[in-house]
Amino acid sequence: MEKQTFSVSKTFLLGFGFFGVSVIWSLYNAYVPIFLKSTFGLRSSVIGSIMTIDNIFAILLLPFLGALSDRTRTRLGRRRPYILVGSTLALIFFVLVPYFNTVQILGLMMLAIILMNLSMALFRSPVVALMPDITPSKYRSQANGIINLMGGVGTLIATLGSGFLYGMGRMVPFVFGGVLVAAAVAMLYFFVKEPREFEAAAKEEEGLGALRGVKRISPEARRSLVSLMGAIFCWFVGYNAVETFLSSYGVSELGMSTGQAPLLLGVASLAFLAFAVPSGYIAGRFGRRRTIISGLAIFGALLVVNFFLRSATLIWPVMAIGGVGWALININSLPMVVDTAASDADLGTYTGLYYIASQLAAVAGPTINGYIVEWGGGDYNLIFRDTGLLPAGHPVYAGGD
Repeated sequence: MEKQTFSVSKTFLLGFGFFGVSVIWSLYNAYVPIFLKSTFGLRSSVIGSIMTIDNIFAILLLPFLGALSDRTRTRLGRRRPYILVGSTLALIFFVLVPYFNTVQILGLMMLAIILMNLSMALFRSPVVALMPDITPSKYRSQANGIINLMGGVGTLIATLGSGFLYGMGRMVPFVFGGVLVAAAVAMLYFFVKEPREFEAAAKEEEGLGALRGVKRISPEARRSLVSLMGAIFCWFVGYNAVETFLSSYGVSELGMSTGQAPLLLGVASLAFLAFAVPSGYIAGRFGRRRTIISGLAIFGALLVVNFFLRSATLIWPVMAIGGVGWALININSLPMVVDTAASDADLGTYTGLYYIASQLAAVAGPTINGYIVEWGGGDYNLIFRDTGLLPAGHPVYAGGD
């Protein structure tokens, strides 16, 4: 049911939620590995395992929490109770991480890390499900482009400002990030109202269980959903595998310095950010399936070119084009999944299913490509040759929009 017209201003307000989440994750990923290494002397393999806690929680909890939020009925709505509780707890434990690092208590720091990741998982599916909740189906790609733009701005602010803030004290970037997230959640609470017409549908379907939304669609639609999730898993495996080892590729194969190499991903990220909103509008004009296939073709061509490329000068425009291709794919992935739902009352369930595919890929991609690089004797060019985005003939090439 297309309840409302598409509101760009309301979508930007919703985007502040993604802005805040991006600030937290950017600061967390930038500083926690450094804390664990410099303060406690943990091995890189142990630190790597700790940094996958969020992916593990995402795989285990996001589908359940998305479906649970579909069935929740309070005076605050379906999603906002999870957002308010989860974000408040996340902020508390987020600020405690640098504090326990300063006082050098590893056990309490690990407890804060685990509880922060758990709190972030509590509201991740509900806050993402708010986008399709308030957006008619045909405009969801455009809306997803806007909220991804806001998330990217949050990442840029955290990345560019963190060094200056860190110079003022270890806890300052975390407190600053916490204030930004609190402000973003307040904007969501006061200015983004949830539709209430889903309550009756949720009451009627309570007996069908947590995944009632999947049971309600036809067998043919279910097969299409499985194929789509398989496709999403494949292209996220490809992206995460390349992302993880891109800096190593720059140092090993292109002769870049350790300081220069991370800029490769930065160029691709800026191109993605610039093309996030246009990608949604392109999908609105030509269809999501065609737009995603075009993005896969561009990104796949990037992998082939990079395998043969040995020029540190030519790599920059290639990475920018790759960022554009990834925007065409990524911006339209979630809307395709949630549009499979038989009813808008089940959007949290389908948001959780999307995260099953993408988070499994976030774990599998770097692991698989790590073994491939080792098998090849440390040849980082193999991250491009052996990264399969989507098998030819996959059902996504022949499916609906």
